[in-house]
Amino acid sequence: MPHKRNPVLTENLTGLARLVRMSVVPAMENVALWHERDISHSSVERGIGPDATIHLDFALARLTGVIEKLVVYPDNMMNNLNKFRGLVHSQRVLLALTQKGVSREDAYKLVQRNAMKVWEDGKDFMTELKADAEVTAALSNDEIEEKFDLGYHTKNVDTIFARVFENK
Repeated sequence: MPHKRNPVLTENLTGLARLVRMSVVPAMENVALWHERDISHSSVERGIGPDATIHLDFALARLTGVIEKLVVYPDNMMNNLNKFRGLVHSQRVLLALTQKGVSREDAYKLVQRNAMKVWEDGKDFMTELKADAEVTAALSNDEIEEKFDLGYHTKNVDTIFARVFENK
């Protein structure tokens, strides 16, 4: 995809992650043999140890390069989110309905019914939910609006970065 800047590098990272994960099953199978210390598991360790660490080292070096050159366009990201007129929040609305006692099946139908108005007629998802008597029987307008807060998804970002950089 020529419009993306690092597709080969990041695709390579996903492949490297698979190679590292493939070492997990043999490593876990070896756990049952630790007390025996026979040679049936040492051959596996000799193979996965170097392979997994080399793959991981290369992946981390590759990821470091991707992140160092990463360019983020926040305005474009927000524009892309807004193109869907609130549909990105449908899961939170569905869960809120189930937490208010609506069955999962009924909640799904309610959310989907209103989501289809967005896709088919270009409507606004929040507006449609607020106008739906079955939705508002379970959720107040304030509760619906709260489910559309993007901050919910990013509320722990500062905590994550603090943990990452606290020892640097």
